[in-house]
Amino acid sequence: MRDRDEAGRPRSSRPRDEYGRPLPRGEEGVPRIPDDYAPDAEEALEEARRLLAAERPFHAHEVLEARWKTGPADERELWQGLAQVCVGLTHIQRGNPAGAVALLTRGAARFSTYGSRRPYGLDLRALARATDQIVVEIDSGAAEAHEAISRIEKRLRDVHDHD
Repeated sequence: MRDRDEAGRPRSSRPRDEYGRPLPRGEEGVPRIPDDYAPDAEEALEEARRLLAAERPFHAHEVLEARWKTGPADERELWQGLAQVCVGLTHIQRGNPAGAVALLTRGAARFSTYGSRRPYGLDLRALARATDQIVVEIDSGAAEAHEAISRIEKRLRDVHDHD
């Protein structure tokens, strides 16, 4: 049975490996993002970049998910899209191409609502193109987790003037 908080929401208390896979209770896992983590936008982006550079997209997803849950409602599509892209990268690491394609595609689609705007200096069009290229590589059997993660991490670092 899954752990729940006082309000009945599921908690993720099981330890996880470096790819975010649940480990048996009592085993030592990698450090997790606390359930009450509420980063501001810049903190979330910097921590996600750091985790992607360490090839830990599952944990980057947790940071971005924390921002989407605690940030402004009008930014939900941005943070949810970024989190879904990171889960897609996690699926590449885990050898699940169908899951990777589904999450990468879903995540990139959320960026279209921003048009040419660059929230927090992010070039979402370039990020969506990079994500689309990874999907093409998955479909052709040529996707490599390290390269895909590096490409997305680079796009998150390639920031310009804010909106």
